[in-house]
Amino acid sequence: MYHIATYFDVPPERCQDFIRAALEDGRNSLANEHGTKRFELIQDKNLKTFYLNEAYDDEAAFNEHVNGAFYKKFFDVIGAFAVMGLD
Repeated sequence: MYHIATYFDVPPERCQDFIRAALEDGRNSLANEHGTKRFELIQDKNLKTFYLNEAYDDEAAFNEHVNGAFYKKFFDVIGAFAVMGLD
């Protein structure tokens, strides 16, 4: 199992755009990427920080996701307004 957790700071006026893009990425990844096992979006109460909790069969499955169309589309949508961090 390969796990990744990341967070994004999102301007309040773009929260709905972020949610739509993240949920679409998650739905498509779970349905079409055989190694994707979990894709969870968590919104902090402050309404500007979002967490993605993801699990994959292994690192190769994660790399497949990162190099795939759904990941690219997600970042095409959020790239202009969301700031990503890794802990």
